[in-house]
Amino acid sequence: MPAHESLPFLREALLFLALAGMLMPLLQRLKINQVLGFLAAGVVVGPYGAGLWIAEHPWLARVAFLRPEGVAPLAELGVLFLMFMIGLELSAARLWALRRWVFGAGSAQVLLCATAIGLCARAFGNPGAASLLLGLVLSLSSTAVVMQLLSERRALGYPLGQAAFSILMLQDLAVVPIFILISVLSGGQSNWLPLAGAALAKSIGAILVIYLAGRPAVRLLLRTFLRQRQPDVFVALTLLIALGIAALTALAGLSLALGAFLAGLLLAETEFRHEMETVIAPFRSLLMGLFFLSVGMQTDLRALADTPLWLPLSVPGLFAIKAFFTGTILRIGGFSWGRALEGGLLLGQGGEFAFIVVGQAVAAHLMSPALGQFIMLVVAFSMFATPLAWRAGRAFGDWWQLRHPDTALRREEPLPEGHVVIVGFGRVGRMLAQILDGQGTPYVAIDNDPQLVTSLRGGGGRLHYGDAGAHALLKTLHAESAAAIVLTMDDSASALHTTLAIRRDFASVPIFARARDERHAGALLRAGATQVVPETLESGLQLSGFVLQRLGFPDSAAAQVIDEERERRIAQTRPRKA
Repeated sequence: MPAHESLPFLREALLFLALAGMLMPLLQRLKINQVLGFLAAGVVVGPYGAGLWIAEHPWLARVAFLRPEGVAPLAELGVLFLMFMIGLELSAARLWALRRWVFGAGSAQVLLCATAIGLCARAFGNPGAASLLLGLVLSLSSTAVVMQLLSERRALGYPLGQAAFSILMLQDLAVVPIFILISVLSGGQSNWLPLAGAALAKSIGAILVIYLAGRPAVRLLLRTFLRQRQPDVFVALTLLIALGIAALTALAGLSLALGAFLAGLLLAETEFRHEMETVIAPFRSLLMGLFFLSVGMQTDLRALADTPLWLPLSVPGLFAIKAFFTGTILRIGGFSWGRALEGGLLLGQGGEFAFIVVGQAVAAHLMSPALGQFIMLVVAFSMFATPLAWRAGRAFGDWWQLRHPDTALRREEPLPEGHVVIVGFGRVGRMLAQILDGQGTPYVAIDNDPQLVTSLRGGGGRLHYGDAGAHALLKTLHAESAAAIVLTMDDSASALHTTLAIRRDFASVPIFARARDERHAGALLRAGATQVVPETLESGLQLSGFVLQRLGFPDSAAAQVIDEERERRIAQTRPRKA
């Protein structure tokens, strides 16, 4: 397809969309990690894959990416949205709750692994700047790969999953000073340490200004423009905040990725956080797929012939170094040696930010292209090896646990669950919340009225803005492990839509719903509600009970009549069994 004048990379964009449309559902069906799938696809369809065979098979020119620079700008957007989502996850409350693991274990893991890997790189004759960057960047693990593995196996709620997540959070924070360090080292100054300190101070100052001024500005912007509850406006504002703050940090001489991270951090404490995650998720998945596809395109497997010995040794070597130090930290934190080694192997791979850092380091002549290509291969193969490495770690952890049951940190049970999800936070929803609070029962609430959510925001951040029919939003609130979901909204159509959506995605969770009348109650029951309370029926029954008592009926007899009438009327609305 010839290049269009106004859209020079139209062919590459269409080819990627076609590939993503086929690849994403296939990977999901085969339960293959999307990161690994797109990396492999990039190698196959890139200039060092199919592109090498075009002379012999001309038809490959139609399906090969011959100009990776055509997708590079969109791939960079994938990195921005990844940083934005990381910022959303790093709320101050969450960091404080996991502070022991985030700042203690996470900092120790990065420093120890970076020192060991950096010394190894230096021992192999690499320059000091390259060794420093390699040590820092290879100490980081892949958030995308590890989080997907934990989610697929529902292990995030276990103590080891929480510890791994906490270490990943600190690693994500460590990306920011690494980006700053690259900009300092690329200046070629010998006394880079004072310059790095000055650049870090400048960056901290810019971050504080953006953060302090941005919080009220972002809240005011969202509250002003979300009064009409238009989904398209919410999407536009989300993209504006993420990309706008990224542009501000670029103007301050910092990276776009840092700005996207700050944007997520600004929104993490607001009532719009979970809805933002829902809005961004499709963009992030698609653009992150494009990013890893572009990384695969830059991977030249022919380099394997140049290093037939060192590459097979470097991948397990990276796992060994990181598993040793990470496992030791987890053991000090209270895990058994079996579970500690399992966690070390889970976090033993290189991370996605290695591709960005190495690429920038090669462009700044801080490391040679050959070294950069070799490190990219090591990181890519380590990511491919992660599922197998974790499986081996789990097997060892189970074996160790059986033989040393007395050394176990808390037996691997999920964290306390059984909360209640309240959908609709009007008068009925607030009354239910007060009753649950009085009984010490945890709850989270959702409402799609931004003004109501803003005015009632509090209670430890348990009230969130969003559409309860969205699977992603309910997933972030752990609806699958809820004791019950209670629908209290006024709008009949919304209640029916939400019931259908919840029952489709969370088949086993009990749904208790408020209905306007008996006809509405019947529709909700047919949609999958567990129990329904029609408002008009209950008010009529309550009045009838008062009348019967006034006429001289004993309280027990009046209550029995009312209960029988309630059961008869509700039974009429229940779906008939075939």
